[in-house]
This record gives sequence, structure tokens and C-alpha cells, in this order.
Amino acid sequence: MRVVRISLPLLFLLLLLSCGGESSMALPGFAGETTPAIQLNQVGYYPDQAIQFTVAATGTSALDRPDSSYQITNLAGDSLVREGYLGQRQDWTALAGVLAQPTLADPLPVGEYRIYVPGVGYSEAVHVMEDALQAPFIGSLRGLYYQRASQALPEQYAGEYARAAGHPDTEVLYHPSSGHSGGSISSPGGWYDAGDYNKYIVNGAFPMGQYLALYEDVGDPAPDGSLNLPESGNGQSDYLDEMKYELDWMLTMQDEDGGLFHKLTTLRFEGMVMPNVATSQRYIVGKSTTATLDFAAATAQASRVYRPLDAAYADRLLAAARRAYTWGTANPNAVFRNPDDVSTGEYGDDNADDERTWAAAELFATTGEQEYYNELQARPPRMRFNAGESWTGYMGNLAAYTLLRFPDRVPQEMHQELRQLVITLADSLVMDVDQNPYRQPITDFEWGSNSDVLNAAMLLAAAHRQEPKEDYVAAIRSSVDYVLGNNPNNVCYLTGYGDRAPMNIHHRPSIADGIAAPVPGLLSGGPNSKQQDKQYTTYEAGAAPMQSWADQEPSFASNEICLNWNAPFTYVTGYLEHVATAK
Repeated sequence: MRVVRISLPLLFLLLLLSCGGESSMALPGFAGETTPAIQLNQVGYYPDQAIQFTVAATGTSALDRPDSSYQITNLAGDSLVREGYLGQRQDWTALAGVLAQPTLADPLPVGEYRIYVPGVGYSEAVHVMEDALQAPFIGSLRGLYYQRASQALPEQYAGEYARAAGHPDTEVLYHPSSGHSGGSISSPGGWYDAGDYNKYIVNGAFPMGQYLALYEDVGDPAPDGSLNLPESGNGQSDYLDEMKYELDWMLTMQDEDGGLFHKLTTLRFEGMVMPNVATSQRYIVGKSTTATLDFAAATAQASRVYRPLDAAYADRLLAAARRAYTWGTANPNAVFRNPDDVSTGEYGDDNADDERTWAAAELFATTGEQEYYNELQARPPRMRFNAGESWTGYMGNLAAYTLLRFPDRVPQEMHQELRQLVITLADSLVMDVDQNPYRQPITDFEWGSNSDVLNAAMLLAAAHRQEPKEDYVAAIRSSVDYVLGNNPNNVCYLTGYGDRAPMNIHHRPSIADGIAAPVPGLLSGGPNSKQQDKQYTTYEAGAAPMQSWADQEPSFASNEICLNWNAPFTYVTGYLEHVATAK
């Protein structure tokens, strides 16, 4: 029999609490109703992570009291675990539409809890887990499988989201803008880019660079059998199997001269139907410097990643990257604009400097050849972060991340300069996080703002790899908390996860499949202050920038999904899982 001895001071404290001492306030008990005024990560916190949450009010309330308290209870809400005081109220009505009281509670042991605020109510469940982000990480990768073109998704792998194949893309006509006067091309496979059924090289290659970066930074994050893919069980990484499905399509988009066609699309967006019903003629449209150099970068990086597994495939990728680089540098001004008869996504960019630097960095890291280093000396990576510039300006950051991975190959002077740049920029992002009641790094909410939050977090991860400061990890985690529920809309922006996830995303299969819940594992774009779709979407009257989000199917400006939004989510959650495992 084990005897537990309690000291007299501790016994006195326990008696005081049980008899109505200051810390023993009566709890009403959880009655099954939660309040959206308590906003938190709806998926999971790590046991060494501060419990970040925000209590928000739209006007004068009991929260005006600077001594407002909170209690953390068990899941049933009838047993006190801990209590404390809310943080100082901040007036964020102009940006977030709320009076916010951001609060950081001490970490909790593994378990499930609730937060209770007197006069406000109970929160959704607080989940504390060792692998807090593993499920959404895997879910975001599974989201790519659901986006596969030219392939049926059988129930064995897709469950209730099984569907027929669409878009075989074996006879895609050349549009005059492609430089070909007639004929067709076979270009099957790849991922649908967004909520529509088109495929784009710029927005295939840029996310590919982020996905491959995770593999290089942490090792294989999804080994064979972890994703339940048709390729599972082949003895190779499920992660790389899924990446190869996109890479194989990208290779079909290279012209004989080495340049890359910009996109494969219909002339107009298809209607809200399933892929096999969307049968309008598809075209190869345009050729551009940015698409070509993005492709060169991604395939050069992929050749490095796949070489230990498949040398022949790595050789093919590298040869394609070299040819693309040669064409891209010889044609620096091939700017893409939609032809008059095409109105699908443009992904236009007037400046290819970042793409050129990224391509040179990946080719240099892969080959070590002087030609590519000379290019880097002439055009060193520009380290910067600006919201709304993900697929036009983030490539310079990707170039720096890659060069920092190879300190033995990169000359010390360049390595040290890049290291200092990434640390300086990361430190400024940490300051931005600390000054924001929702503890995320942006105040400008553009199209795909959630990806801006996560791209900033990826930059913090790059700094953490150089200097493993806990401040960086905390800022990355709090940025993920924002995306997973600690936001003024009180929504977990990843479909299929959390207590309040988007149900009406702008995504054709999710709209047309007859299933109430959308395809899981897809990240909603997030608040967009410009509301370019307001003629189709009903936003809250006077919505502040952070509230400019609508869970409505027509909201392509705030509630669509996209490859370059899922990619940084996958990177950041995968990186945090790696950090948690390594501790």
C-alpha cells in the first residue's frame, strides 16, 4: 500500500480551497454550449506549449475589467484545474472588429480541458497532445490526393469522397499563345491547382519547392503506408510518391526548346460540377519566364531529393532543369498575360529576378557548378517578407533557405550574410507576433492571407534551423494557433478539423459531390480585406479586414483553396512535429 504524505502548508491550502477560499469559485458546469467569444486552437497544443487564447468582445462588457479572470477546467467543466487573469484588453476594432484580451496560460499536461470566463461562458475543448499537429499535417497531405487529376479516386483510398476520373488530358490543344500553330499534347496527371480544374506551372513548382524543403529539412515526414495512397506499400516514401504525381505532370509541360508552357486550362472556368462532368476543351496556354525558372528550381531540387531512391529519375529531372534554366535566362522578358479569349487564373508576374535566383540556387546546390554560383553572385537572394507576394516574391527566400542547407558548399561569406539576413528578418517577425493580440505576424490581409501567415512561419523555421531559439518556435506555434482557430472568426481554416471548420469552400468537388462536409485537409484562403467577390458573397456589414471571410461557396476571394496555401501549412505543421519529436 502506497502512503501519500502531504505537508501541513499544502494541506492547509487544500482545505482553504475546498472551504471557499479565493481560488475556489463555484463553476456552473458545462451545459453543452460554448461561446465564440473564447477563441483558441481547436486542434491541439503541445504539453510544453503555452495555451494561447483570446477573449473577444464587440463592445463594452464585463471584459472591461482589467482583473477579469479565467478558469481552466476539466472537459465536463465541473472541476477546476487552474485559474488566472486575462491579458490586457486591446482595441483591435479597426483591424479585427473586436476588443481583444489575448492571454497566455502555462502549459498543461496531456489531456482535454475547457476555458471558462465568468460572464462569458465555456470554450470549445482544449486538446493537449504529444503529437498535437500530426493529424492536420497528414490531412493536408491527403488533401493533395483528393486534388489528383486524370485519376479515379476509389473508395479504398478516398472513402466517402470517392469519385470518377476527370480530365485525362491526353489530347490538349495548343492555344496560339503557346507558340504552336496547331496540334495537341498529352499532359495527364498532376494536381488541380485550386477550387477549379486547371493546372498551372508557376503554382505547381512554387509549392513543390516548399514541400521538398520539408523533406530536406526534417527527413521523410510521411513514410510508406502513412497516407493510404494507391502507391502505399511500394517500399518508398508516401510523401515522395505524392510529390512525384505532380512532378511527372510538370515534366510534360516542357516544350522542345526547354521553355515551360504557363498553364493547362479551359478558356473559361468550368461550372460547379464533378471532374468527370467538366468536359470543355482544354488548352496549353502561353509560355513564360517565371513558369520556366520556377520549374527549373523545383526540378533541380527534386533531382537532389530523389537521387538516393531513383538515379534515373533524378537524371531526368536534372536534365529538364538545366534546359529550363538555359531557356529562362535567354528569354528574361517572356511575361505572361492572359490572351483575350482566356479568363482562367493568370499567375502573372512582371519581374522574374526572384525566380532566376531560386533556379540558380537549386542548380548550384545540386551540381556545385560555377555557372550557377556566378549567377548567385550577380543576383543574390533577396530576403524579404511582404503579405500578398507569395507566388511572385517568396522565391528569393526559398533560394536563401536552400543555400543555408549547404554550408560546406556555399562560400562562407555568402552563407554568413544569408544567415544574418534570415535571423534579422525572423526577429522582426517575432516582434510583429508579440504586438498582435492574435499573435500572428501580419496586419495586411490580402488574397490567401492564411498562406502569408504560414509563409512567415516558414521563414521563422529557417531562422530556427540557424539559431534554435525558443522564441522562434513559440512564434511558429502561435501562427498555427491563429490558423487553427485563435482568430476573430473563431474558425479552424483547415477543412475537416476543429470544432468550427469551413463547410462551404469554393471547391467544385466539394460543392458538387452531394456530401455535406467538404473534402478534408484543404486550407481556406482566409480573410481578404479587398473582398473582390463581394458581388457574389455576403460579408458582414462593415467587416474589419480580419473578419473579411465568409463561409460561402461563391467566396473565391476568401474561401477558396489552393496548392500554394496548403504547401506552407504542410511545411510548418510538419516542422513543428519534427521539433516536438526531437525534444
